[in-house]
Amino acid sequence: MKIPFSDVKAQHRQLKNELEKVFARVVKKGDFILGEEVRRFENDFARFCGSRYAIGTSSGTAALFLALRSLGIGRGDEVIIPAFTYIATAFAVTYAGATPVFVDIRDDTYTLDTGKILKAITKHTKAIIPVHLYGQPACMAAICAIAKNHRLKIVEDVAQAHGAAIKTPDGKWHTAGNLGDIGCFSFYPSKNLGGLGDGGMLVTSNEALYRQLRILRDCGRISKYDHVTVGYNARLDTLQAALLRVKLTHLKRWNTMRQKAAQVYKEVLKDIPGVVVPFKEKDRSHVYHVYGVRIPHRDKVFESLSKKNISCIIHYPKPLHLQTAYKELGYRKGDFPVSEMVAREIISLPMYPHIKKTQIVFVANALKVALTT
Repeated sequence: MKIPFSDVKAQHRQLKNELEKVFARVVKKGDFILGEEVRRFENDFARFCGSRYAIGTSSGTAALFLALRSLGIGRGDEVIIPAFTYIATAFAVTYAGATPVFVDIRDDTYTLDTGKILKAITKHTKAIIPVHLYGQPACMAAICAIAKNHRLKIVEDVAQAHGAAIKTPDGKWHTAGNLGDIGCFSFYPSKNLGGLGDGGMLVTSNEALYRQLRILRDCGRISKYDHVTVGYNARLDTLQAALLRVKLTHLKRWNTMRQKAAQVYKEVLKDIPGVVVPFKEKDRSHVYHVYGVRIPHRDKVFESLSKKNISCIIHYPKPLHLQTAYKELGYRKGDFPVSEMVAREIISLPMYPHIKKTQIVFVANALKVALTT
């Protein structure tokens, strides 16, 4: 049995007629740059997130960068981010001219260890970027409290958690991306809500930030040739917006399918010694963009599964503080032990909405064999 890591083709087969109709509509109208479908998708996505505004961008990385730029973060400033995440989070800080300051993660959720944030705050700290990794939100209640006490901005990295939710102390549920100053999403094709190419989104309920972000993402202009600031060509294409708008209507159902698949994984993996399955906080919903398990002898197991045509990915084999790109920051091996441990042991098993129980059982059996031989 051949099992892919992800299968977006299954989604597209089901939506073939819908996608072809909107594709034809956009081509016929010809408004390919910031066309009507962009505005419609922005409105729909803002409503989905419970935010007042949404601004489409060319990628999730662009969204993070523009968020920092709109908050006035730049040279001489520091931004706290987890040491274990995709490097684009750090790059966005660097693009803004600021310095990323790494903080270790928890060993269960793999999100920022809020108990270690305070030690990283200096007089130069201006913001925190919590990453809602693998589909589970970070501990936003504690992060928001820290940010408030130290007058810091919060930019949520929601690239892997479209539709995940957080229960606040008042008992209300909020969609991830809606608790900080700005939420940033990626529509890379493999995401829970993925396009047919790159794309991203910013969400905020702050009108001043919204107006600024709209200008920044479109070459700093307020009309075709009237540029009021140095802006960027970071727009979401009309065609991508139209296709994503169709897929957004199916996102809740797809997330539910992922959650059901995760329950099957949890059940069939529970008796395999050495396998640490994903932990889910009670006050947060997990949408399982990635089903990451920790195992001993990870590289050996990875090779064994590959030989059985089971496609897995390692998210991520090297934490940020050990990346060559950031060697000038002076971090060393051992600085963030939890991030380093997770990087050694984590492996992402096949996960997508349409994965079948028989496929999950096949993966579990192959994993058990790989760990016991």
